[in-house]
Amino acid sequence: VRIDNEGKFLVMLFRNNYKTLGELSENEMRLAGLRINPKTNIGSRVRFFNNMKIKDIKNNKTFEVQGLPENPKLANFQWSPDQTKMAFTHTNENGVALWIIDLMTKKANKITKYNLNANMGAPFQWLKDSKTLITKVIPTSRKELINTASTIPAGPTISVNDGKKAQNRTYQDLLKNKYDEHNFEQLALAELHMTDVSGNNKLWKKADIYRGISFSPDGTYVLVTTVQKPFSYLVPYYK
Repeated sequence: VRIDNEGKFLVMLFRNNYKTLGELSENEMRLAGLRINPKTNIGSRVRFFNNMKIKDIKNNKTFEVQGLPENPKLANFQWSPDQTKMAFTHTNENGVALWIIDLMTKKANKITKYNLNANMGAPFQWLKDSKTLITKVIPTSRKELINTASTIPAGPTISVNDGKKAQNRTYQDLLKNKYDEHNFEQLALAELHMTDVSGNNKLWKKADIYRGISFSPDGTYVLVTTVQKPFSYLVPYYK
């Protein structure tokens, strides 16, 4: 459940106990500490919800949400700052799109195309006005991925030790070679767009590997964190 701060609305989320065989058989790429579905551009281990209901707590009434997509695979739920709306993503075979529910009308609407990049966390962030969101969009300049299973390396992967001792824990799913670097970069690249609740959309920041988006308390400033080369083979991208 998700409840607003004033205790007016309770959003109930429903999901299956287990993933389907189709979901379990989908392709997974493990790169720089991420586990990604390269076809849909969202984490391959995300647990999706398949239905939502809204409860008016004061009147003790429960409402079905109107306008939800067919075969819902819902994730990344975020209240708007004024808590009159809730944004979430829907994933289908084409990718990830942003949807928004109006808590007063109990209706859901699709805001973007199925072109969001959810490989590095939630692909959107509300602005303080509760009317606009920053969205991560897959750039049209993204290059084709390299099939590492059938590609012959151009040379060996070399690791150099300069003789110094350095304690470091081990991590899963690290980059191993230049092909992994290429695939990670392409899957992590995103443009930042300004998108309003009516679906109007414009480019704000050009393509980069955006790790974090954080607003100042008054909403006037935004801190954007990016990942730069060279990429590490020893730690995940967030280290």
